[in-house]
Amino acid sequence: MKKIIYSFLILSSVALSAQKNPSVKFAVANDAVGTVGMFNARKAIVQSSSIYKSPASLPQGLKKYGFIAEKGLTEFKIKNGYEGLDVISLAQLNSQYGVPENTPVIIEGYEFSDSSTKIYGDMMGNVEVKDNNGRKTVFLSTSALK
Repeated sequence: MKKIIYSFLILSSVALSAQKNPSVKFAVANDAVGTVGMFNARKAIVQSSSIYKSPASLPQGLKKYGFIAEKGLTEFKIKNGYEGLDVISLAQLNSQYGVPENTPVIIEGYEFSDSSTKIYGDMMGNVEVKDNNGRKTVFLSTSALK
């Protein structure tokens, strides 16, 4: 009986940790992923923004981000001279945490399968390596600036 209960608890925790966070609003600038809150906190560097309400409305250059645009996606244009925000590829992030570079990364429940995707360091909150279907995987939650 204890084994059944422990198995259920483990499966429940895995399922809960992989759920998509509906409160996070993703954004893209200079071909790197961040959050709307992160850019709103740095309004001085933002030149303009465009909001796309669904994956179908994304322009061709943003189609590869359709999987994170379920609740919309904002594209920010950064003012000239302010493009130097810290950016890291998911492959580099995996490498820092001892995970094979080509392993997908889970960000707020969304699976980023392309490890060449770049993210802004400012969006990074808690980073953990957890088991995901028998494979070590980096799980990232965004900072308080969602």
